[in-house]
Amino acid sequence: MSGFVEIDVAGIPAPQGSKRHVGNGRMVESSKKVKPWREAVANAATKHTFEPWPYVNVVAWFRLSRPKSHYRTGRFSHVLKDSAPVFPAQYPDLDKLCRSTLDALRMGGAFKDDAQVVKLYAFKVYAAQGEEPGALIRVASAL
Repeated sequence: MSGFVEIDVAGIPAPQGSKRHVGNGRMVESSKKVKPWREAVANAATKHTFEPWPYVNVVAWFRLSRPKSHYRTGRFSHVLKDSAPVFPAQYPDLDKLCRSTLDALRMGGAFKDDAQVVKLYAFKVYAAQGEEPGALIRVASAL
């Protein structure tokens, strides 16, 4: 068993946060962005064939959009300010992005249970100019 499956997902990465009680024992996600993100990841995963690995390694690079405030104005509006941060060290939390993405990978058939993920490497980066937000995900055997 070797190799890996690479999935490039377009969309806005959304964290899986808290759930709230809505009555009669029903719980719903607090964020409305989680469902579209999970669907995008699951749909992208279903286009691939995964081996039934018992132990899974996942690497994910989450591409987040830069705020407009990171760019200059006027005719230099395409140029980053000197003060623009290199990494998105702010919301959303990396661990919560991983939670929603692992659940979606399971829904898309990458593995039967996200408990099979024994190695997880995750990164938050800003999408390059002209690049769509989303995630590049690699799923492989951990052996």
